[in-house]
Amino acid sequence: MKLTQASLFQFLGWNTQGDLGPFTFYTNKQKKLVFFIKAPPLEPPSHLQTLQRTKFRMVAAFWKRHTPAQRANWELATKRLTLNLTGYNLFTWYYTAGDRQTLATIERQANVTLVDD
Repeated sequence: MKLTQASLFQFLGWNTQGDLGPFTFYTNKQKKLVFFIKAPPLEPPSHLQTLQRTKFRMVAAFWKRHTPAQRANWELATKRLTLNLTGYNLFTWYYTAGDRQTLATIERQANVTLVDD
């Protein structure tokens, strides 16, 4: 077994993605650890960026208020349709895009109720 930098950090219990000190880390498709010096923003976030971030925080809070059974239905729909998404990704897409017709198609094809009208 070849020991890569990423697997060594994982063995030590380090999650090799995200920011640590002045560096940003991630693992590429070849399982190699990539890191670089963080590039801090040069300007504060714009009004639209702040609104978008607030929208995503609200969607995350709404997801947390769902029961485990409701969350499981979102996961089940993605698995039944072999979507390359998690249930949370599908949930976030729906509550940010609001495309009820597409979600109705997903519900019908997966035979799962995701949203009560």
